[in-house]
Amino acid sequence: MAMTQAANLVEKALGHGDNATVTTDVSSYDNEYGVETGEMIQATTWQGKNQVKVVEMPKPRVIDPGDVIVKVTGSTICGSDLHLYHGVIPQLEKGDVLGHECCGVVDGVGPEAKNIKVGERVVVSFPIACGDCKNCRREYYSQCDRTNENTLTNALYGKRTAGIFGYSHFTGGFAGGQAEYIRVPYGDVNLISIPTDVPDEKALYVSDVVATSWHCVVDTGVKKGDVVAIWGAGPIGQMCAQFSFFHGASRVILIDGGDGAWRLDFVKTKAPKVETINFADLPKGESVTSQLQKMVDGGPDVALECAAGEYAKGWAHYFEQMLGMETDTSELLNEMITAVRPFGHVGVTGVYAGFTNHFNIGALMQTGVHLMGNGQAPVQKYWKHLMHLIQANDINPLDMVTHRVRLEDMEKLYAIFNKREMGMQKVFVQTKHSAPPTDGTPQLTEL
Repeated sequence: MAMTQAANLVEKALGHGDNATVTTDVSSYDNEYGVETGEMIQATTWQGKNQVKVVEMPKPRVIDPGDVIVKVTGSTICGSDLHLYHGVIPQLEKGDVLGHECCGVVDGVGPEAKNIKVGERVVVSFPIACGDCKNCRREYYSQCDRTNENTLTNALYGKRTAGIFGYSHFTGGFAGGQAEYIRVPYGDVNLISIPTDVPDEKALYVSDVVATSWHCVVDTGVKKGDVVAIWGAGPIGQMCAQFSFFHGASRVILIDGGDGAWRLDFVKTKAPKVETINFADLPKGESVTSQLQKMVDGGPDVALECAAGEYAKGWAHYFEQMLGMETDTSELLNEMITAVRPFGHVGVTGVYAGFTNHFNIGALMQTGVHLMGNGQAPVQKYWKHLMHLIQANDINPLDMVTHRVRLEDMEKLYAIFNKREMGMQKVFVQTKHSAPPTDGTPQLTEL
């Protein structure tokens, strides 16, 4: 569905007219704290549906007193970036800088940034938190009250959500990290130092995918002995499988199919204990729900959604999305609700933007299933612990990393990633500031 269709659907549902005022930027843009140097950088920008381009633009500068400028040494592309690529996230504008996961070296600091020093290696959190509002004090960092003043988002969700780097004006309009430099507001809150013994190729993914997967498992409530079913065998689903076992799950069943079916075989090479279901190969008359209930007496204890609501399996939802009648399909949610045992837990981590049709609310209520939206992960709550686990080799983000590419090749990378070609999983995107590949990590791929 086109971005404009999604935006129109949301605004119509909220009663906004064509002249509704939408606040899309929270920056003050005064010149007190930073000076334009004239230096130009490379950055990945959205140019329209299924179009990105690496362009030159001015180097970001300190604008607000708590800002930190980071010289990017590593970024990546995420499955949720494809929702932007496809134009299904409202209020994405031509020329917006993409990317919500990156790491780098501190290049400059504002006068109120006290804990971060120039030259320090850091990871950038994808949600932007102030650290001092009511939600931040509760460690609900991804629901910060101060970093996303977008009125449409606030009206749609009934409450504020935090700003997010590189994820449209719907989430604050902040330039992203698929670039050579990034401006990080509230740098003391949204940056964590990288230990000297952790290379960028491991540290980077604490920015989102590692923290998001951890939050999905913890927030949904996976506990010792649980049987866990996971929809989506991409990097998030794979890390959720690893973390489910880490938290004591007795079995993990990973579900995918179609263009993503090869990922099931990939996972088996890394984690032979994981069981798999290819929904495209199920016998006629069988469903994911029926297959799971054959595999697990009574159904799994926990179901985790790691795929997202954009991808319709059936024609009804496909056409409803095309016509702007819904933003997200309910098919996977319905499978999960009907597959888990009575009073089982269902967690939703895949991105859902707005409204869905044909949701099986009866099955939810009648069988006592606990449905929870995990929300965007409050990365800052977990990242010190996760960095420690990486240091101790208790978790290894490199299990999901298959490629290393240049920032200059982002246009090609998006096209390949979108088609799930070349066995491409998680990617490390290097810039001119990056160190050579660390031993045991993917070497540079020419695209």
